[in-house]
Amino acid sequence: MVRFLHSADWQLGMTRHFLGAEAQSRFTAARIEAIRTIGSLARAEDCSFVVVSGDVFETNHVERQVVVRSLEAMSATPSVTFYLLPGNHDPLDASSVFRSSTFRDRRPANVVVLDQPGRLAVAAGVELVAAPWSSKRPLQDLISAACVDLPVDGTTRILVGHGAVDRLSPDRHNPALIGLAELEAHLDSGQVHYVALGDRHSTTEVGRTGKVWYSGTPEPTDYTEVDPGNVLLVEASVDRTTVESRRVAGWRFVRRQFDLAGPADCDRLEAFMDSLPDKDRTIVKLALIGQLSLADKAHLDRLLAGHADLFAALETWDLRQDLVVLPDDTDFSELLLFGFAREALIDLRELAAGGGDDVSARDALGLLYRLGTVSK
Repeated sequence: MVRFLHSADWQLGMTRHFLGAEAQSRFTAARIEAIRTIGSLARAEDCSFVVVSGDVFETNHVERQVVVRSLEAMSATPSVTFYLLPGNHDPLDASSVFRSSTFRDRRPANVVVLDQPGRLAVAAGVELVAAPWSSKRPLQDLISAACVDLPVDGTTRILVGHGAVDRLSPDRHNPALIGLAELEAHLDSGQVHYVALGDRHSTTEVGRTGKVWYSGTPEPTDYTEVDPGNVLLVEASVDRTTVESRRVAGWRFVRRQFDLAGPADCDRLEAFMDSLPDKDRTIVKLALIGQLSLADKAHLDRLLAGHADLFAALETWDLRQDLVVLPDDTDFSELLLFGFAREALIDLRELAAGGGDDVSARDALGLLYRLGTVSK
C-alpha cells in the first residue's frame, strides 16, 4: 500500500485582469503558499510523496521570482518528494521553465520533474507512469503511449497524466484526447491502480472504477469551477484504492444574481455581502437585474463602493446585467433646482422615460440627483 497526495494545475504566476495590483500580489502569494500547505498535509498524513499532474506553472515564461519562491516552498518539507509533470501550460519545449537555469540551479533534492514518458520507481514495489507534454498540441493520446507494454507483476502503478478525457470533452477531433475506455482496461487488467489527472480545475471523478480522478486546482481560478481548492489523499495497492478529498484553498470566487425593485432588495444585497467571510480573499461577481429609483440607485452605488474596498475584487456580471434606473416623483421633490438645472431635469426625465436604451439620460439624471443631494 502506498499513500500519497494528488494535486495539479497550480499555474504559479497566474494573473487575473480583474485584480488590482495589491490583490494580485496576494493572489500570487497564496498560490505559492498552497505548496507549503500541501507539503505540510502530506507530512501530517504520512504520505510518501506528492504528484502534480501538469500545469505547475502558468507559462514557461513566468517571472524568475515565481520559480524561486515555488521551489523554496517545496523545500520546506524535505521529507516529502514532489513529482512535477509538465502540462499544456508548461510543456517540455525549447523554452521549458523546467530546463531554465533558474529552475535547475534552485531545484531542491525533493523536487523531481517527470520529464520522460514511462515508468519510474519511487518506492519498493511502487512505480509512477508519466505522460509529460513536450508541446502545447500533442498529436496523440500521451497516456496511452506511456502505457504500452505495462506488465502485470504485482507492482503498484500510479499513472500521471494531463489533458481532457474523451468522455468529458466536446472536441471529438482532438488527437490528444485521453481515451477513458483504454484507461479502464489498464485498471481492470491490473497494469495500473490509480490515474492522477490534471487539466480540469474542479475535483472530478471519471468513469466507473473510482480510480480515475482530476484533483482540481488547489486555489480557485474562476467562477465556473464547481469544486476547486482541493487535493486528493490516495491510498493505492494492487488490491485496493481509496480516494479522499482534502480542502486546502484560502481564496474563493462567488457569483450571484439579485433582483432589485426597491430599498428592501438593496438591503438584502448588502446583508449578503456582509455575510461573506474572508473578504480580502473573496472575488465577487454580481448580476443586478430590475428597476430602481434614483435614490435607490444612489444607495446601491454607495454600498457597492464600500464593499469594493473590502473584497479582493467586486465585479458586475455584464452578460446578465439588466438594471434600469427610472426616477419617480419623490426623487427630485426635495431638491431645490431652479433655472437651467430645473429645465435640464425636465428634459432628462422626458428622455429617460421615452426609451429603454437612453442610458446617457439616466446616467445624467443620476449625476444630477447626487449633485443635488450633496448641495443640500
